[in-house]
Amino acid sequence: MRPTVDDDNPLAWQSDALCAQTDPEAFFPEKGGSTRDAKKICTGCEVRGDCLEYALGNDERFGIWGGLSERERRKLRKRAV
Repeated sequence: MRPTVDDDNPLAWQSDALCAQTDPEAFFPEKGGSTRDAKKICTGCEVRGDCLEYALGNDERFGIWGGLSERERRKLRKRAV
């Protein structure tokens, strides 16, 4: 059963994120570390789009968000301009 979330909370999607149920260190690897495990988790996450939108809108510079690394998000932003 899904927990009740406040629709007025812009971060309510986080309660459904698969990363909230796993080791957060996987999503913030050391420089040069593998992002594969985090990205694999993201592929099955139902709130991946919300997560990526949040990261882009808040200029998140570290970690895997919405299945993309900071470098990948930067490239995505450049293409959107």
